Formats: sequence, C-alpha cells, structure tokens
Amino acid sequence: MSEQPVWLLIDDDEAFLHVLQRSLGRQDIDTVCAGNHNDARIALGSRAFQRCVLDLNLAGESGLQLLPELLSLQPDLEVLVLTGYGSIATAVEAMRRGAINYLCKPVTLNQLIAGFEALDSQPDLRREPPSVEEMEREHIQRVLNEHNGNVSSTARALNMHRRTLQRKLQKHSHWRN
Repeated sequence: MSEQPVWLLIDDDEAFLHVLQRSLGRQDIDTVCAGNHNDARIALGSRAFQRCVLDLNLAGESGLQLLPELLSLQPDLEVLVLTGYGSIATAVEAMRRGAINYLCKPVTLNQLIAGFEALDSQPDLRREPPSVEEMEREHIQRVLNEHNGNVSSTARALNMHRRTLQRKLQKHSHWRN
C-alpha cells in the first residue's frame, strides 16, 4: 500500500505522549514526540509528517501560537488540536489558524483517529471551518452521548440551564439522533 503515516505528537505531558505513542504504534502509525515549541520545530526540520496532534497548552506556551508556524514549515500537515480546557472560542481560533479538528481531553485513541478520518471521507471539510453553531451542536451531542441522553446531567456538565439545553435540543431535534 502507501507509505507508513508519520505523526508528530506535541504535548508537555510526557506520560500522555508515551501512552499515545504506544497506542498509535499498535495501529502501525509511526510517531515522533515533542514536549515544547522548540522540540516541535526541530522535529519538523528533520522529516515530513502527515499528521500532528497538538496540545493547546504547552507548559504555559500556547499551541495556537505554534500552529501557524507548523503549517508554514509543512503546509500539507493535518493538525488536530487537543485540549483539556475546551471552549468554543479556542476551537474557532484553532480552526481559523489552520487546524483541521479540535478535540477535548480525555480522548480515546478511536476518537483521535476518527478526528482525522472524518476529514478523509469528506474532503470539503478541510477547506471550510465549522461554524460556531456546528461546533456547539457537536459539543452538546458529544456530552449528551456521554450522559446517555440524560438532559439534566448533560445540562449540569455543560454548566447550562436545563431549559436552555431543552430549547436547543428541541430547535434541532435531529441532534439527538
């Protein structure tokens, strides 16, 4: 088949990096790890990568600041931003700066891989970042699924009034399907 994919993993959490590296290795995905901006720059100068998993917070440095530099060094690099502190504002900013997807930790290996593969099956998504409404819908749907469709616990998890969530769900009743 085609050449083995090589991913650049950028995160300041060494334990997370090594677990992710081992897990991706089991899927025959070669990886290189970087723990900060400088290590990432060095890695990008040494070889070509197909994909990059970029943590939003790198020991006080912003992954969002590094993102345009990564893409200027390797324009075809697919960058997926991961964060433990997700917000719609940072998701929109990450997409505006060139990320192809944005996921909140904790994330499973399948979710991470799917974060890239969804774009492989729908190449048009690479060009047009999702709207704020689409991102909100996806986030609400993800949290709703995590809470097995329980609106009250989903509203608590989203720090949203239950009636507000119900109105959003009612307005877009297809969200729950």
